[in-house]
Amino acid sequence: MRAEAAIPEETGPGTVGSAPPSAHSLFARFGGFARVRLLVSAFYEKVLESDRLSRHFAGVDTRRLIDHQTRFISAIMGGPASYSDDHIERAHRGLGITPSDFDEMLLLLRETLEDHAISPIDIARIESHVLGLRARVVESAHDSSS
Repeated sequence: MRAEAAIPEETGPGTVGSAPPSAHSLFARFGGFARVRLLVSAFYEKVLESDRLSRHFAGVDTRRLIDHQTRFISAIMGGPASYSDDHIERAHRGLGITPSDFDEMLLLLRETLEDHAISPIDIARIESHVLGLRARVVESAHDSSS
């Protein structure tokens, strides 16, 4: 049975990560940055194949995006990276992300985590953290594309 991984404690208002990773964190148990990068790369393969989401990534430097997302997911998993809610909001401002886009992203993230044998309890914790950022990522309360 897997030990429960804790979502990193906040290091300031709306900040995740920056503390050294615990040997019992999901980040450490999963295998560190190299394994998280593989997971994030697999996630973006799904995202780029999505009719709904791929439009948000036209002309985006995917390698750079994967680097940022690897650090973000690592922070959520208890790794040595840090992101603030304000950083997340600034990164997504002006992208026109709808509630349906966010839901699709969360579904693809769940599928990817399942594909990489992340435990259901750890998936629930990651999803909970990501859901907490919904209001900072979604631009409109109205989704005309559903």
